Amino acid sequence: MPDTGSASAEVTATDRDDGRDLALSGILTVETLARLQPRLDALTAAPTRIDLSGVTKLDTAGAWAIATLRRRLEDAGHDAALHGIDPSHADLLKTVAAALPDIPETEVTPPTWTDRLETVGRGVAGGGAFALELTGYLGIFLARLGRSFIHPRQFRLTALVHHCQEVGLRAVPIVALMAFLIGVVLAFQGSAQLRQFGAEVFVVDLIAISILRELGILLTAIIVAGRTASAFTAAIGSMKMREEIDAMRTLGIDPAMALFVPRILALLLMLPILGLIANITGLLGGAIMSWIELDISPAMFRTRLVEGTDISHVIVGMVKAPVFAIIIGVVGCHAGMKVGSNAESLGRMTSSAVVTAIFAVIVADALFSIFFAQMGV
Repeated sequence: MPDTGSASAEVTATDRDDGRDLALSGILTVETLARLQPRLDALTAAPTRIDLSGVTKLDTAGAWAIATLRRRLEDAGHDAALHGIDPSHADLLKTVAAALPDIPETEVTPPTWTDRLETVGRGVAGGGAFALELTGYLGIFLARLGRSFIHPRQFRLTALVHHCQEVGLRAVPIVALMAFLIGVVLAFQGSAQLRQFGAEVFVVDLIAISILRELGILLTAIIVAGRTASAFTAAIGSMKMREEIDAMRTLGIDPAMALFVPRILALLLMLPILGLIANITGLLGGAIMSWIELDISPAMFRTRLVEGTDISHVIVGMVKAPVFAIIIGVVGCHAGMKVGSNAESLGRMTSSAVVTAIFAVIVADALFSIFFAQMGV
């Protein structure tokens, strides 16, 4: 049956005893190809002959459709000969067919156990090399920090104050809001569960231990990792892209002393303070929701908090803060120094720094939890 989807082009398939004919007629140009191509692609039985005697006009697009059809049939093992083609059309078709790219055949073999083992081995080796690089950057920071005590004139106090403002002061609103909402959620969900057992008063213990021991400092570190690790990577990486770090070395300025020490030290100073703010606002949110949901007055909440919560929970939470700060700072500075000479590398390393810092913080928190549980703290 002819395809009359276009008034200018037709495709007709005819079965014969010795094969199958495909007749193309009309105007085969870029205007008619959009309707003609689906018909050609839908051929289920391969033709043995393609009749072009009815083609009145042919351009490069139509020649490309015919050439690709023949290429597809030949790749499938069929030989579709052209008949009735106009000499001028034949020259165009020959030129287009010669310009078609040759796609080499690639044999896809399923991966073997050796290949999988090699992939795992390369991943482990890469992870080990990455951990060694981070350890090296930590050593550089400690060495430069020690040098600043020996040579105080080399320490950049102005940069430290600036980064303390960027890392700490500007992060206070988002950290306080996050901790407040976490306290509200803990109080609401805890009251819904403890009310079933008539133990609503223990919601104070739930809020205090959860926030002071784990959630306060952990969520604070995650927020700081997201905003600070990316900022460190972007700042140092952009300087590396503009070759400013090479210029610093030329001028005799140590990039580690000028870039790493103020940033990581600012994190060491400000993250414990942000953790304390998160603890206070988290307890405040829990107290307000307990007052609304369970009629536990602020005075009763404070009394239960002081009597039922040991100071060890606060210490356990705050001990983690310096470790989280070093992890975030070292990861951010390392990623910044790994930035290449293009913007794509900067974006990739910035994303990698955020993911790596958050993952490392969570792993460190899990190790701390195991350690304190074994120590009975």
